Amino acid sequence: MKLVLERQRHLKWRWLDPLELALMVLCGAILFGFSLTVTLDIVTRTIGRPWLWLQEVTSTLFIYGIFIGFAAATRRNDHLYLTAVAESLRGTARQAVELLIRAAILAVAACMVYFGYLNFMRGFGSFRLPSNTPIASLYAAIPLSGALIALFAVEQIVNGLRHGFDRAEPEAPPEEAFGAVDFGERR
Repeated sequence: MKLVLERQRHLKWRWLDPLELALMVLCGAILFGFSLTVTLDIVTRTIGRPWLWLQEVTSTLFIYGIFIGFAAATRRNDHLYLTAVAESLRGTARQAVELLIRAAILAVAACMVYFGYLNFMRGFGSFRLPSNTPIASLYAAIPLSGALIALFAVEQIVNGLRHGFDRAEPEAPPEEAFGAVDFGERR
């Protein structure tokens, strides 16, 4: 199973595919880790022996999962994207709407980088308990995600201007590839 989508390939640079793959694998690992730490937290509390550090790990995984997921979803056009509006248009109108959408995403990404960095720097004055880790370790995810989102938005803007935003998508794989059973008549 491929984790890098071929959908809207004309808007993507191949050299960023390994980054998308890494983000998707990281999202999967974070989701697994989050589920595991929540389960262990419940079990250890139920047996009367809570591991307090699990809550720190769980919240860290949750925050990083959200912000890394934002970046991966931006590359895949699965998030922060108004497909219904843009795909209903053609020609110059579509290009204008697509550029406007991506400009808004780029502006949000720039705010994430700038204000996320400010929060990151301020976060060295506050600490998480019980580990006494600076809260900046959580805030680091925000500018990192903003930088990735900005990169992917620029990628889509450049490629959209070069190749156009509206291009026919390749057909979906046949149902047989997903194990569908044919219940048609037998002769």
